[in-house]
Amino acid sequence: MKCVSVIVAGAALGALIAQPAAAETAMKTTMSERAAYMRVYGSSQPPYGFVRFCEQSPQYCVQRGNGSRFEATPESLSDLDEVNRLVNRSVEPATDSEIYGLSEYWTLPGNKGDCEDYALLKQKILVGRGWPSSSLLLTVVRDEKGEGHAVLTARTSQGDFVLDNKSDDVRLWARSNYQFVMRQSYLDPKVWVSLDPQDAGVPSSLAGVQNDR
Repeated sequence: MKCVSVIVAGAALGALIAQPAAAETAMKTTMSERAAYMRVYGSSQPPYGFVRFCEQSPQYCVQRGNGSRFEATPESLSDLDEVNRLVNRSVEPATDSEIYGLSEYWTLPGNKGDCEDYALLKQKILVGRGWPSSSLLLTVVRDEKGEGHAVLTARTSQGDFVLDNKSDDVRLWARSNYQFVMRQSYLDPKVWVSLDPQDAGVPSSLAGVQNDR
């Protein structure tokens, strides 16, 4: 069951239709060239549930930090692992329909929540531990089933790490099996940017967004 509603251009799927040998070669080349840092392709519309969350809880949608990458010390990386495991084990997975009777509702969870609720709580805890919010970005992906899913990505000097309620292991984004769709901008938490190379229809209106590193 999908966790977040997302819309992705059909061209992204069409690019995968090729002869098996050619497709395999292209896939290996693509994976070998993927960097530790995500690339931004332009601006994007934020998820509706996120917009409502910011309206109801504006204190969690305020820029904290200067936009530089957080230093990936052993202590800070340990923070990511500890918080990811803590939240994954303390929140029981449940859909918004089951909890609130709504198709999509972003909020900090109690003892139950869905994917974006896990991500919001991890972001809140890590900010409380001294991480800047500009280094903790809510991110929407398509999961292994092609369904909408939300994770938290941490922008560090060693790369972009994924904190996921589906896994206790924190990993670099390029080592996941997800298709990354969009995420918060590190320049403004209320603004979202596209991570999809097929999504070139909306030019960026933010300085520096084309090189979001």
